[in-house]
Amino acid sequence: MTTITTAGPLRVGVDIGGTFTDVVLMGPDGLRAWTKVSSTTADYSRGIIQGLESLLAQLELAAPALSDIVHATTVATNAILEGKGARTGLITTAGFRDVLEIRRLRMARLYDLRWQPPPPLVPRALRMEVDERLDVQGQVIRPLDEASARRAIARLVDAGVQTVAVVLLHSYRNPRHETHIGELLHELAPHVTVSLSSRVLAEIGEYERTSTTAINAFIAPVIRTYLASLQRALAQRSLGAPVFVMQSAGGMMTAAQAAERPVHVIESGPAAGVMGAASLAATMQVPNVITLDMGGTTAKASVIEDGRITRTHDYEVGGGISHSARLQSGGGYALRAPAVDLAEVGAGGGSIAWIDPAGALRVGPQSAGAEPGPACYDLGGAAPTLTDVNVALGYLHPTHLLGGSLPIKANLAHRTITDRIAAPLGVSLREAAYGIYRLAVSHMSRAVRAVTVERGRTPADFTLFAFGGSGPLLGADLARELGIRQVVIPPFPGLFSSLGLLCVDMTQHDVRTVLLPLSEVTSSELTDHFAQLEARLLTDTAGGAADRKLARIHRSADVRYKGQSFALSIPVDEPDPAAISAAFAAEHERTYGHRAEHDPVELVNVRVEVAVPQEATLRWGQSVRPSAQRGGATPRSAYFGATVGELSVPVLDRRDLTAQAQAGPLIVEEYDTTIVVPPGCTARRDTRQNVVLEVGAAG
Repeated sequence: MTTITTAGPLRVGVDIGGTFTDVVLMGPDGLRAWTKVSSTTADYSRGIIQGLESLLAQLELAAPALSDIVHATTVATNAILEGKGARTGLITTAGFRDVLEIRRLRMARLYDLRWQPPPPLVPRALRMEVDERLDVQGQVIRPLDEASARRAIARLVDAGVQTVAVVLLHSYRNPRHETHIGELLHELAPHVTVSLSSRVLAEIGEYERTSTTAINAFIAPVIRTYLASLQRALAQRSLGAPVFVMQSAGGMMTAAQAAERPVHVIESGPAAGVMGAASLAATMQVPNVITLDMGGTTAKASVIEDGRITRTHDYEVGGGISHSARLQSGGGYALRAPAVDLAEVGAGGGSIAWIDPAGALRVGPQSAGAEPGPACYDLGGAAPTLTDVNVALGYLHPTHLLGGSLPIKANLAHRTITDRIAAPLGVSLREAAYGIYRLAVSHMSRAVRAVTVERGRTPADFTLFAFGGSGPLLGADLARELGIRQVVIPPFPGLFSSLGLLCVDMTQHDVRTVLLPLSEVTSSELTDHFAQLEARLLTDTAGGAADRKLARIHRSADVRYKGQSFALSIPVDEPDPAAISAAFAAEHERTYGHRAEHDPVELVNVRVEVAVPQEATLRWGQSVRPSAQRGGATPRSAYFGATVGELSVPVLDRRDLTAQAQAGPLIVEEYDTTIVVPPGCTARRDTRQNVVLEVGAAG
């Protein structure tokens, strides 16, 4: 942990990962202090308090002026993965009780006859029907039978539910019946948390709306309890400050908003890194970026194109790790909510290498995580991980990480790789370690191809931003495999998601279903749809006149050819149906390779996001300067595969690099990561303190 002393109020960024919790403090003139502590999985707030108190003690601030705490959390994700949400009930229209189990009839593993979808978050015994019916326009066909609603509520209360999702047919058009059931729940079961689909997701799609609302209900009590506990713990230590939570779509929301609609914070950690990359890329005037965020458990890839973050409105959670097969769905719980579009694979520093029953080498998706961790940490882990591999190859320091605060025992890494991989395969330690390393690079390339090649983009047209604790170790070799010529490794790459939290705006978003042929929609009707959404969002997000003046409004439309099941989201600068149709045709051709010139185009939804910039945000350059590490690092032996072999490699600090490109092989050691510059690549440091690698052919 290192500090830069200065005065003024502090903003705090906190990102909880599977292995480490990262905490950064920013003053008016830039980054002041930072640290990484092991994630406390039993109670994540303990790790936050531990890291924050450590930093404040180093700064000798007994009563710090904290302006706000911006938090990316994995609590919601873990609750779904582990099935540890609240006991949840569902109230729905008669005849639609089994929507959660019927799903979309997609098989995640087409030829695996033993595969079973994850169990519904709401068991059938806790799914109640009420007598009511609306038509597709929201007109009442059958009024709500209040007696049936009261009976359903009574049965759920008797069953001991803590939270209830209410999802009625076509309530996105007319929420009146849902609202009335919500009022009855507050009257008859005031202790129960209520999630109405018309508030969580007022959008067409019965299964997606039901699943999303059920997820919201399942995790809402968990998130509310966690955030309340964190705020109490902060207040008890005189660290009270407004807590904001990162949204999956890339902005932040208040803790109260996150507790009410936690579906918007499920992918908060990965989104923070992409937001940081977008902010940095804008200052560098680099419009097209592939982000690689590789931590202790997973590697996540996303795309920034023409300066725009790529977002999705449909993804799945709780089905394990996505292996980048974007058309292979059905393995998790469907979630329809705005999120940064990410592809994720199980290749992180803690990912375990193993040999399957057929004798093939595998990496992940199992991870050693924070507990017990890699074998070289000597904390009880016995399985070979990617971190152990990087120690064995000579890429990581053989005795310590994190500036000396994390001891490393290289002999334990060597032993586990030899015993569990090298000996069974009949190869040397170095060969086994390099094979695992190359397999991890291959896994990561699949994630990148999922957000580029599978969407009609060529990776070579982008710059790779590699961050996370492990991303800079493999970034150059990944770029080489994908034909990418340049890699940018930002300052504090191992803390980059925490820094990204200090780059984001306060945002809110909303959607309205239109479902009309685009040819039948006029510009004035489009303007009216957008204006109504904007008015509500501005009221929620931009309270004062000053905020309203600063607010940035982003409009988009979900468009498809008539008869298609999926829509493409098209940015809308002007509410002109003809321009939207032309933009949709171009995007459809780029994504799918063709356009249907004469097929009717359908407008499904209109969307609005309102973003209010914060007064103090992170500025890249002189305000984010890495500190020098311990000097006198000696060269060490590192292995680069059978062709190149073992070489003596200079070990540098980031500040040893200059604007003049220096040829690899090089190893650049920092507090939070290690950068490997393989043979055939060069490294330099730019004016914003980035390490820029130019990638050539393998040595």
